[in-house]
Amino acid sequence: MNLLGVALIVVAAVLATAALLDLRRRAEPAPAARGGKAEIPAAALSLGLPDRIRRAGRDGDLTSRSLLVAKALTAATGLCLGTIFAAPLPGRLGPIVLFGMACFGFLLPDLSLERAARRRHRRMVAALPDALDLLAVSVATGRPLAAGLLELGEAGRGPLAREFALTGGDMAWGAGQQAALDSLRLRVGGREIASFCATLERSRRLGSPLADQLRRHASTLRQDQRRSIEELAARAAPKIQLVIALVLVPSVLLLMVAALIANSDALLGIGYAALAHPAR
Repeated sequence: MNLLGVALIVVAAVLATAALLDLRRRAEPAPAARGGKAEIPAAALSLGLPDRIRRAGRDGDLTSRSLLVAKALTAATGLCLGTIFAAPLPGRLGPIVLFGMACFGFLLPDLSLERAARRRHRRMVAALPDALDLLAVSVATGRPLAAGLLELGEAGRGPLAREFALTGGDMAWGAGQQAALDSLRLRVGGREIASFCATLERSRRLGSPLADQLRRHASTLRQDQRRSIEELAARAAPKIQLVIALVLVPSVLLLMVAALIANSDALLGIGYAALAHPAR
């Protein structure tokens, strides 16, 4: 038996063992966790799946157990595709391709969630300066911070509005401003949200006017965004020059060479005529 057959047997045994363990866990009564939800599997905790689901904003419609099942299915799909592609390969290259396809299938749901988390974080950072200006207006009128966050969450759209609504609800239900902001910082992450939470905490501890600090923070965020856009534009110029040098210039040269080849008979005929009948 070659290495490919051994690898198939080992992977099949691992998947069968995992399926049996999952069926056993499903047969046993799951202890209720805080909030009435089922306990998160230990494998999901070791892989960091709850945090990844939370950062992607999918904690309302995706559970850790379903993500584990999806990872097992994609790993099995990658294993099947790897078997097809690895069969004609010579030597030890087949098992390597098989193992690589299985690993890629296992990591594919994680990559998808990470991409969704980055896209969601960019949307929140882009909407943060306008939200801070609106929050500053609400705070300047004498309304509490929790009420301002709840109003932003109800009137706004997008992930930032949902996070503000959740934070305002935590404050309104007596969780405390520091605990609610710590929960927001943990859920969203990133330097911008951490700086926003630090601004709110600093205003609470020192008693400084919150509206002015929110306006200054919004102005700083806009300057940072403008600077990042300028840096992206500055990096775009060498990329455009590289595309011109590698794509456009060779294509124009190929057109010129093609035109010369297409009219080579006429050009050679003119040359032969000039040589046969030199000008007197």
